[in-house]
Amino acid sequence: MANLPKPQPTAGNSTDLTLRGFKVYEVNLPATKPHPHSRRDFYKIVLSTGHLIIHYADRRIEVNGTSLFFANPIVPYSVERLTDHQTGLACVFTEDFLKPTDRSASLQQSPLFKIGGTPVFALTDDQAATMTALFQKMLAEQATDYPFKGELIRTYINLIIHETLKLQPSNDLVRPQNASSRIASLFLELLERQFPIENPNHPLTLRTAHDYALQLSIHVNHLNRSVKEHTGRPTTAHIADRVISEAKALLQFTDWSISEIGYALGFDYPTHFNNFFKKMTATTPKAFRSQ
Repeated sequence: MANLPKPQPTAGNSTDLTLRGFKVYEVNLPATKPHPHSRRDFYKIVLSTGHLIIHYADRRIEVNGTSLFFANPIVPYSVERLTDHQTGLACVFTEDFLKPTDRSASLQQSPLFKIGGTPVFALTDDQAATMTALFQKMLAEQATDYPFKGELIRTYINLIIHETLKLQPSNDLVRPQNASSRIASLFLELLERQFPIENPNHPLTLRTAHDYALQLSIHVNHLNRSVKEHTGRPTTAHIADRVISEAKALLQFTDWSISEIGYALGFDYPTHFNNFFKKMTATTPKAFRSQ
């Protein structure tokens, strides 16, 4: 087993994450019973050593040794620690931090983060050493005054993601197959395929839970139950979050007028788009664009 650095306890608060879009910290946690499934508002990658059971949506994953775990903000999870301590390193980050100018497919469609993907990887000593070195570089860089440390840490996170994509998934993954899980996955994949919007004259066609239910040939109540069960959030919340994410990208990276952006996102009137944007962000599209 790779020798990970001896970590110090950390509060793990989200202040730095809120301000900068990322946070890297050491992990040193006692054995615990699993907490209720919960959802966070950020992506998380954890390099840890210990005997763990990870309850991830409708799956149960057991690992014993050094492993890498990828958590998606839309998927509820909990961790049961079976050894005296879990030690290692972790980083949390927002999608806006990792992909500040990229409007391609969301991280939620990555094999490492999406529902139905593989979130846990058991590591060999050599693989653990490689990942440990990347985490240590992030931890050291976070403490510097280097003005471009965010870009450097972004590079390290991408290296971790790409190195992991080369690995085989853990053989201890237990993945029950059921209809509601497939429905939730299909909905999220269909939602993601609506973006990015490339032309203001080709507006978003699927705007409501009912629209997605029709496309999937199921009743809207069935869709809502499945999505809520496997992500902890209602269908409408996922749609609104993805629309607002695209709205921000269009305001930042195109010269389209605010009216054109609203129309492209499926709003018939500019006032409807303005009201939606302000409700979601506490600011107006015009004010956001001028920041």
